[in-house]
Amino acid sequence: MRRITLWAMSTLTALVLLFSYSTSRTPDVTATADTRRLASSQQSDVSGAASGSGAASGSSGSGVAAAGASATYLGDEVMTRFGVVQVKITVADGSITAADAVQAPMRDRHDQMINARAVPVYNSEAVDAQAADIDAVSGATVTWEGYTESLQSAIDQAHL
Repeated sequence: MRRITLWAMSTLTALVLLFSYSTSRTPDVTATADTRRLASSQQSDVSGAASGSGAASGSSGSGVAAAGASATYLGDEVMTRFGVVQVKITVADGSITAADAVQAPMRDRHDQMINARAVPVYNSEAVDAQAADIDAVSGATVTWEGYTESLQSAIDQAHL
């Protein structure tokens, strides 16, 4: 009788713990300081590019920056299954001097944790590689696919 009672209580405890574990990915979680900083920089970059503050377009003229001057090119918005990815590059003297993801999936804590780690790596690798041929960060493959497609679009606009 003692074994049956112990077994029943153990099973009941395990079931209560199992059903009380939260596995949902809710979008209303609080962002960490790093992800808040990335999200705010994305918003300011998008508003700056939209207002024409140095953003160059591939259809206006040659799209090539003059010697010593820098130009900014905004890649296409690429829809991934987790959200939109968009990359902005700055070009000076025919080379990429900066790359920034102005949009990346940040809808929930999981996206925020992954992209807060992956996006800065993608940004620096784009500058180092001077091309869209960059390595994927483990766990951020979907963001990488969107990032490289948008980066290639910006590079094409810059005629590099």
